[in-house]
Amino acid sequence: MIDTRPRLPSPPGTCDTHMHIFEPGYTMLPGANQPSIPAGVAEYRQLRARLGITRTVIVQPAAYGNDNRCTLAAMASLADDAHQTRGVAIVLPEESDAHIAALTAAGIRGIRYHLLPSGCVTWDTLGTMAARVAPHGWHVQIQTSSRELAEHAALLESLPCDIVIDHIGRFDQPVAADDTAWKAFRRLVDRGRCWVKLSAPYHGSKTGAPAYADAAASAKELIRAAPERMLFGTNWPHPSLQANLPDDATLLDLVNEWAGSAAVRQGILVDNAARVYGFRM
Repeated sequence: MIDTRPRLPSPPGTCDTHMHIFEPGYTMLPGANQPSIPAGVAEYRQLRARLGITRTVIVQPAAYGNDNRCTLAAMASLADDAHQTRGVAIVLPEESDAHIAALTAAGIRGIRYHLLPSGCVTWDTLGTMAARVAPHGWHVQIQTSSRELAEHAALLESLPCDIVIDHIGRFDQPVAADDTAWKAFRRLVDRGRCWVKLSAPYHGSKTGAPAYADAAASAKELIRAAPERMLFGTNWPHPSLQANLPDDATLLDLVNEWAGSAAVRQGILVDNAARVYGFRM
């Protein structure tokens, strides 16, 4: 079992804004990504201690569709006097406003739109659902291909709530300065209501581990543009990878390096997430 620690101690309030819990007893959708390692609450407690994480945002796995029970149970189980939790849920249009209110009371702060082939949501419902969750203080969390991000940029700009984009936008690297999708992404970020998770740099990287130098260049550009809206996430247990899983401490070291200063690091690891997810300071 990996037992490395980050090179720098994590500051109090460090938040993992993107991870998933998989427990036995919940039905998975056909064809969905499944983790290659045990990925329950017990295993995440070990990771949390190893990385110095005291706040966690559990993101509903696409594999469970809109059955959020595993995520809600994990949120309750992982919360104690020393640790705070929030969640991001998948909610379908046929579900009631009362259901959304109940999820809010349980600590859900975002609606997940996993718009890759293994997801169960579609672009055509995004505007309606964003309008329904906005009064509850939720954001929309988007994971999609960079091409679709550009194609739907106008829709994303029109949403009545904040947007959180997963995994540095999931661009195929390296990204050219004149890339149409990158320009659309940057416009979203520059508008001031778009947050980016500096997670899973392996998606689209050509240079690969351990430095993911091509993805790092994109991450650093985003940090320079809007350090106050960058977020850290582990993407544990890396369900899209079936082999050669990264060391999560090494991934945290990369984000610490990309930050470039103690003040920016404090924002990425602690303060920015507190704003997005409503953690008490």
